[in-house]
Amino acid sequence: MSSDFEGYEQDFAVLTAEITSKIGRVPKLSPDEKKQMVANVEKQLEEAKELLEQMDLEVREIPPQSRGMYTSRMRSYKQEMGKLETDFKRSRIAYSDEVRNELLGDDGNSSENQRAHLLDNTERLERSSRRLEAGYQIAVETEQIGQEMLENLSHDREKIQRARERLRETDANLGKSSRILTGMLRRTPQTIICKEMKYLPILCLNTFASNLERANHKQIL
Repeated sequence: MSSDFEGYEQDFAVLTAEITSKIGRVPKLSPDEKKQMVANVEKQLEEAKELLEQMDLEVREIPPQSRGMYTSRMRSYKQEMGKLETDFKRSRIAYSDEVRNELLGDDGNSSENQRAHLLDNTERLERSSRRLEAGYQIAVETEQIGQEMLENLSHDREKIQRARERLRETDANLGKSSRILTGMLRRTPQTIICKEMKYLPILCLNTFASNLERANHKQIL
């Protein structure tokens, strides 16, 4: 699981480095090259978003006790992604103004006002995006806490079930022991009488022999 995440991490690092380099080169290119570069960066940004989604899915599969480190790393990558998108938007705004000036022959004075207005709107969008990201992060953390609570409740339920099973086994053993002891107590008087009856013939013979010897002794006298 972590090996897959680290693989996505490496791909994301390489891709974001290429995007950063290309965004910085946009202002220095010719119009045709800029158009091609903008399309290329847009494609790579989509690829980076897909990598983030894959990494997010991998983090959800990691056990809760080991998930904290990966969640922090994901938060950092998403912030980096947001910065790249902001830089790219600014680059596209500058590129659009330049193309417009070339087509209309504008001296650039009015475009400066438009650029300022667009940058202001971009900043507002960024603030809204950050608020949404913070809300999403809170929702994810709440989901994680709920999942951990459910897992703890499941463990507690298993413990209670095992305790009930042991209690039922103990009750069964006590019942069995009680039945055995009752049977032993019922058989004990019969066993004693049987043992005594075994020695009764011997006792009678001894008594008879003793009386016979005593009678013979009297006759001799």
